[in-house]
Amino acid sequence: MAKKPTWVIDKERARRAAAAETVWLFGLHAVRDALMNPAREKLRLIVTKNAADRLAEAITAAGVTPEISDPRRFEAPLDPGAVHQGAALEVRPLDWGRLADLCRGGPGARVVLLDRVTDPHNVGAILRSAEVFGARAVIAPHRHSAPETGALAKTASGALERQPYLRVPNLARAMADLKDLGYTLLGLDGAAEQTIGAALSGLDAAPVGLVLGAEGPGLRPLTRETCDRLVRIPAAGAFGSLNVSNAAAVALYAATERTV
Repeated sequence: MAKKPTWVIDKERARRAAAAETVWLFGLHAVRDALMNPAREKLRLIVTKNAADRLAEAITAAGVTPEISDPRRFEAPLDPGAVHQGAALEVRPLDWGRLADLCRGGPGARVVLLDRVTDPHNVGAILRSAEVFGARAVIAPHRHSAPETGALAKTASGALERQPYLRVPNLARAMADLKDLGYTLLGLDGAAEQTIGAALSGLDAAPVGLVLGAEGPGLRPLTRETCDRLVRIPAAGAFGSLNVSNAAAVALYAATERTV
C-alpha cells in the first residue's frame, strides 16, 4: 500500500484535532443562548442550583441533563478569574459553512474582515455590532485571531450563537473571493486621505467589506494592497482615535445608513 503524502497526513490530523476541540462557555447569558441554539453541539453543562433554576426553560429546550455543582467549589475547568455566574457549558465550535454561501452579494450587503485582531473582548464586541447592523459575517484568519472562547462569547453577549464568525485559512484569499462576489473592500486606516463617508457615498447599495487591523500594527501590507480603497473615520481633533471594536461599530453604522 502506497504511503500517504505528508500534506495528506497533516490535513487528516488537523481535521481530527478540530473534531476533538471543545470550548467552555460561561455566564448566564452566553450559556442560555448556546442552550437555545439548535446548531450548537452541547457536551456537558455544569450549573449551581440557583443558575439551574434561572436557566430551567433553556435546559429543558436543549434536552441536556445538568450537573449541579456547589457554588463554593464550582467544578468547571475555567480560568480562576472567569465570571461564570454559576453556569458553564462545554460545546464544540460552530461550523458556519462556506464563505461563498454566507456572503452572497446583494443590495446593502456588508461583511467585516479582521486582520490579526486577537483580543477576544474586541472580537466579541465586534460580533455584537455586526449582529446589530446586519453584517453577513465577521471574517478572520484562522491563525493570529481570537478563537471561539468563553471570554469572547461572554463579551459577545449571545451574538456568537447568531452572528457568523468565519475563520479562514488565508485572509487575502478570502478578500479575493469577496471581490469575485461583487464586494468593494474598504480598509480602515487613520492616515488615509478619503473618509469612509465619501467612499460609501459613491458605492450606492453595492456590497461592502470593511477591513480592520489590530490596534497598533494596523493592516498588514498584503491586506492593505488587497483592499480596493483605504479610508478613515474622521476625528474632530488631531489626537483622537478609536479602538478597533468602536471603529467597527462606526464603520458598520456608516455602511448601513447609505441603504436606509
